[in-house]
Amino acid sequence: MRTRTLRFGLYADEQGLAWVKGLVDDAVSARGARIVRQSVAHTFPASGATTADVYDHLADQWAWEHPGQSSGAREAVELRVHLACSLRAWRAVRKTVISSLCPEGTAPHTCRVPWAAA
Repeated sequence: MRTRTLRFGLYADEQGLAWVKGLVDDAVSARGARIVRQSVAHTFPASGATTADVYDHLADQWAWEHPGQSSGAREAVELRVHLACSLRAWRAVRKTVISSLCPEGTAPHTCRVPWAAA
């Protein structure tokens, strides 16, 4: 099996980040994949850009979806999860996490944690 990476830009506090990590853990275990390493990044070393710069639209999304509410300790970060799995399993895990982050429906809704799949 090859190591493959999942990357999600998130606008989250510690509680939101823990929730997303739980979604990833559940999706990974359901597909027989294995997490090799997991990290939360605030910068992109190759470019020197920060996650706050790259994912600034997620803070805007939070403000738009939660007018008048404080963002609290939320910040833009990138969750990087390195998996040992097949390409098929990687795709299935990614799809499951994305659909769990903000389930689509017919009614207007807000995402618990604004996100972007990278």
